[in-house]
Amino acid sequence: MSFNTSSRQLSKTDEAPEGVPSQEVTPLDSPEAGTPEAETAETETPETETAGASVPEAEAPEADAAEAEAPEVEVEVEVEAEAEADPEPEAAEAPEVPDVPEAKAPETETPEAQPSEATTSETETPEAENPGAETPEAEGPGAEASDVDAPEGAVTPRPRRWRRVWGGWREKYPVAARVLWWTTTAVALAVVVVALLMPTQADKVRVAAFVRLPVEAIFGAALLIVLPRRPRIAVAVLAGLGLGALTVVNFLDIGFNEYLGRGFNVVLDWSLFSDAQGYLQDTFGKGGALGIAALAVTLVIAVLALTTMSVIRLGNLAARNTETATRTTLVLAIVWVTCAALGVQYAPGIPIASEHTMQALQFKTEQVRRTLRDEAEFAKIAKKDDFADTPPDQLLTGLRGKDMMITFIESYGRSAIEDPVMAPGVDATLTAENKKLTDAGFAAKSGWLTSATYGGGSWLGHSTFMSGLWISNQQRYRTVTAGERLTLPGAFKKTGAWDTVGVMPGIQKAWPEQKFYGIDKLYDSHNLGYKGPKFSWSTMPDQYALTAFERLVHSKKHDKPLMSTIILTSSHQPWAPIPELVPQDQVGDGSIYNAIEKAGKKPGDIITDSAKSKQEYGKSIQYSVSSLINYLVKYGNKNTVLIFLGDHQPIARVSGNHASRDVPVSIVAKDPKVLDKIADWNWADGLQPQQDTPVWKMNDFRDRFLTAYGSTPAP
Repeated sequence: MSFNTSSRQLSKTDEAPEGVPSQEVTPLDSPEAGTPEAETAETETPETETAGASVPEAEAPEADAAEAEAPEVEVEVEVEAEAEADPEPEAAEAPEVPDVPEAKAPETETPEAQPSEATTSETETPEAENPGAETPEAEGPGAEASDVDAPEGAVTPRPRRWRRVWGGWREKYPVAARVLWWTTTAVALAVVVVALLMPTQADKVRVAAFVRLPVEAIFGAALLIVLPRRPRIAVAVLAGLGLGALTVVNFLDIGFNEYLGRGFNVVLDWSLFSDAQGYLQDTFGKGGALGIAALAVTLVIAVLALTTMSVIRLGNLAARNTETATRTTLVLAIVWVTCAALGVQYAPGIPIASEHTMQALQFKTEQVRRTLRDEAEFAKIAKKDDFADTPPDQLLTGLRGKDMMITFIESYGRSAIEDPVMAPGVDATLTAENKKLTDAGFAAKSGWLTSATYGGGSWLGHSTFMSGLWISNQQRYRTVTAGERLTLPGAFKKTGAWDTVGVMPGIQKAWPEQKFYGIDKLYDSHNLGYKGPKFSWSTMPDQYALTAFERLVHSKKHDKPLMSTIILTSSHQPWAPIPELVPQDQVGDGSIYNAIEKAGKKPGDIITDSAKSKQEYGKSIQYSVSSLINYLVKYGNKNTVLIFLGDHQPIARVSGNHASRDVPVSIVAKDPKVLDKIADWNWADGLQPQQDTPVWKMNDFRDRFLTAYGSTPAP
């Protein structure tokens, strides 16, 4: 009796179909061999009398196009299924094939033992390979392994080319293969451990931080051990991507702590990357900025790929060595619990039992919640203003007729006055400039303000000082500038007794905040007439900006006094090159600075060296202070009142990892009545505040200033 292997019959011919080599009966082709090849050969049917009939049906010339596309593996499975479902006595008897030697069945169970010419299930057509079949991946230094052994008699797909090449190389170089396997595994383990224990501050990155036992690794290993293959791979991929993303955020935390004195806010800080790109372009040029951006993107992709592949590899290794992995995980869990209970530490403040990643995730989650809550809460706070409804004739009555100047000096922080590296030069400059003021009939009082920002984000410091609100992030900045909060320039404008002007050489594009601040006329980098070179980020030297202010604004005849807001930029990082003071009559259109810029130091030589950065930062502060005081002495008069301050401390690499956020603030005037009104502030005389001088939050200044100079609160 024959087995019905399909709905059609093969052609009875002694010749193989065209394009398929004829096959002779070999010992492995004999039905008596009991091999999978013998069971699937068409010679098992009585109708088939020639070796040519053993060619797969998909190769038959008479087969129609639709049926010919069916993979031969399906035919073989159907044959086996029908053979098991309908066994008959005749099926057990082999057809009479003369002189067929006994086949070696056991040797046909592995792909290596199957002669390529002895099987009809393995054809050279693409259909012969089952695309859905998975070839197990080798997870150890030895031979290929499989999660599930193929059942006896099942069709084993041909190994992929790269697996055959790898297998051949491994057999040829077993020692090298073993070393490579162990090295790759060790690297994967190191990647996962480093990612789980990565600190968020540069000064905490040391060996002791990584010689700990992360509880997250123990939980992860336990989960991967018990999962089946496909869920395990899926979980490993998700865990690897999550670990990679956390690593990227950790690097951002390190960078933000280094430059801004705080960690990265995953809700608000993405907008700062455009400013960072602009800073890099001004410092290193367009090509350098693009190169750095491309490198950053490449590193992010590499980190995500590396952590993902590492977790997958370790998960597969644990699954293939379940007993060993289970025991190891159990032992590590016991060690972790013991160390946690006893408080065992590797070094002071560094416990062996680590929960670093869980704590980091909890902190970021809470940060997101606080940020989202803060938006609504701050909007309510911003609406409350004690001076919002004060009549114009009751605002700033003590300063009527005075020419006001509020001037910010970029990155002018407390460290410039107290740091042992920078203080000698800066203090000497403050002393010398204070003497100039005294000789010219001016007097000054100085104090400390705690800025809302650190290391950068100057606009946050500006808005905090002038609005009387604590603007510590971009969300708050957007909220307050979208409203109608009374600012210091706005208060002067509201009285109708002053014209308000802004001189801001750092602004290089549209600035809608002009209306919020109450500035009538703005002079930015495009309309100050500068023809000289940029000094890294700074578009022009401070001396030129002040000279242009005098030429374009202050020297002109006005019906009203001026309320001028000036932002100086020469002390902006990277502090190279730094302008030099030139004779006032030689400033001109700024062309004189071409030679100075070329002779100056390069940003790349300064920005990566902390000691050089401190030295050059101190020099830049000296230059900015001297430029401002020289201007005041030359062009100021009895009605001039100058308020100048820093917007924030310099970056942590200059000010120190644990520096305060304090900045100096000074009020300078010739009229003694101006300073008498703030006598109860207890500020220090001169341009240099003392260590015991009172420290206020920067947002407190507005209300104190308005009150001191005759403004009546009217909430």
